[in-house]
Amino acid sequence: MQNIPAYGPYAVTFNHYYRPGFSIWWLCMAIAAALPVEPRVITTSELTFPGSWYAPIGMPVSRFVLKRLARVYGFSAMPPMPPREKDVLERAACVRAVLSYVNENLDAVLVLAPEGGDQPGGRLNWPPPGLGRFAALLASKGLSILPVAGWEQDGSLYVSFGQAYRLELGSLPAVVEKDRAVSAIVMRAIADLLPEALRGDFA
Repeated sequence: MQNIPAYGPYAVTFNHYYRPGFSIWWLCMAIAAALPVEPRVITTSELTFPGSWYAPIGMPVSRFVLKRLARVYGFSAMPPMPPREKDVLERAACVRAVLSYVNENLDAVLVLAPEGGDQPGGRLNWPPPGLGRFAALLASKGLSILPVAGWEQDGSLYVSFGQAYRLELGSLPAVVEKDRAVSAIVMRAIADLLPEALRGDFA
């Protein structure tokens, strides 16, 4: 708890831990409850149900429900991952809205899961392209990054808060390489807090 800043601006980045019967919402609520301020949670605007026969019905229904929940609770609803070509304009609009929120709130606290979706076995995975650029944009607005890891062990939910850090953007390469490099920094900070078996690509 001593690693949680008393005020912003910062962005909480956490692993999208998942197993059948355990929704990511439980971890997100546990993190939000531990913060001393009310955060702005960045959520998905649609569930995709990959490989499920009910996906054609579930996707539009989830889109209808999640976008309305976002308005009620003040979430920022981002199109689902991995990125789809049809979502480019909506994703850009969400990024602009988040940046506008940060500009208008000097102590802004954001909460997001960089992987953007359930991961097999709950193990850490690379986030989709664009996450690094988004994190770099937040850093350019003065936000530090607070890494958080969540997992289950011995029948309990564990949540570990690391030390907040600043992204040093000046030493990073440009464009695609920068996106990958920033993503690596963000994910490795989360991996350092996880049990080794859940570190996945960042073991």
